[in-house]
Amino acid sequence: MSVSAKAGDNSLQAFDVERVREDFPILNEQVHGKPLVFLDNGASAQKPRQVIQAMTDCMTHYYANVHRGNHKMSQLSTEAYEEARRKVAGFIHAPSDKEVIFTRGATEAINLVAASYGRTFLNPGDEIIITVMEHHANIVPWQMLRDEKGLILKIVPIDDDGHFLMDEFEALLSDKTKLVAVPHISNVLGTVLPVKEIIRKAHAAGAKVLIDGCQAVPHTRVDVQDLGADFYVFSAHKLYGPTGIGVLWAPEDLLNAMPPYQGGGDMIDRVTFEKTTYQDAPHRFEAGTPAIIEAIGFGAAIDYVDSIGLDNIAAHEVGLLHYATERLSQIDGLHIIGNADDKASIVSFVMDDAHISDIGTLIDRMGVAVRVGHHCAQPLMDRYGIPGTARASFGMYNTKAEIDALYDALIVVKEMFS
Repeated sequence: MSVSAKAGDNSLQAFDVERVREDFPILNEQVHGKPLVFLDNGASAQKPRQVIQAMTDCMTHYYANVHRGNHKMSQLSTEAYEEARRKVAGFIHAPSDKEVIFTRGATEAINLVAASYGRTFLNPGDEIIITVMEHHANIVPWQMLRDEKGLILKIVPIDDDGHFLMDEFEALLSDKTKLVAVPHISNVLGTVLPVKEIIRKAHAAGAKVLIDGCQAVPHTRVDVQDLGADFYVFSAHKLYGPTGIGVLWAPEDLLNAMPPYQGGGDMIDRVTFEKTTYQDAPHRFEAGTPAIIEAIGFGAAIDYVDSIGLDNIAAHEVGLLHYATERLSQIDGLHIIGNADDKASIVSFVMDDAHISDIGTLIDRMGVAVRVGHHCAQPLMDRYGIPGTARASFGMYNTKAEIDALYDALIVVKEMFS
């Protein structure tokens, strides 16, 4: 399969997982004397050397605070920082880079919407709809806003396989619905939600829509104009970039109608002791010194993903998902949680005789890293009547051989508890 590779030493003619793996230094590490098998990408992905080098180059050669500096270093840093914003806008097909707000992560982006849009435009008795499969970051801010403003929070259920129930969603919609906030892809189940249809139906009811895209942007092409959402949020660290930076996207006119989330330097137009006026988006939502180095790393991560091609990455990960589902299904007493028809590269599971904490600890001794626990989705665990799951989540650099290693490690666990 061909790709449209950008110029540079990472240009590829076709997706080659072994070539990709060479770009991730940490994959050469060993854990307990075993080669690292990193299957915890849903929590945070590893970083290619191109991202590491871009951040190092900034700190080594041209770091300074951004905006309003008239010296060369500040100008270079400002250009690199704003170029990262332009790269994000292009990556999600935003009409303007003015619609890209840098935050500390998707969690802060959701809190920004709750604090700014929610406090300004929602009134007592208004309703917010979320799903049972939300990450806590898309539950708690709305609960806090509900308690503060006298709102009503409604929950869309799922079936046993983890499908979003559209009929139930439609039944919850009313003229009181003012906001719908749902994930693009579930971080536990891997379910890909029909977000375009959700957005269309919500808009028909007069509601705004926020999409949590954290698990989507590393795996599938996102076009915010085509989706038609009002808010789209995601983080860099799941997209092979650094921690500490994420994105809120929203249309420019909507952002400029929202009051600032925080006050401080760089977001102001004019300050007097009597009155302060604010800049337009994006800067009105970026108070203080931003995550300059992290933004530059974010931009490098987007360059890297673009150089390989999201379509190529997606095809590779679909193969991994099918292979992992087939192999793990062969283990007696192992139950996969989440079997929706449309899934991303996540496999959550439990085992009859082994506690999830034991699973995680034991397979770690064999070099295999998975996430265990409730995955910041306790209401979803309650829905299935379990305390948590073990979760294997795949990225572009994972291989079928690594899934075999996971399988072999789980067989050892099964034998230990049989």
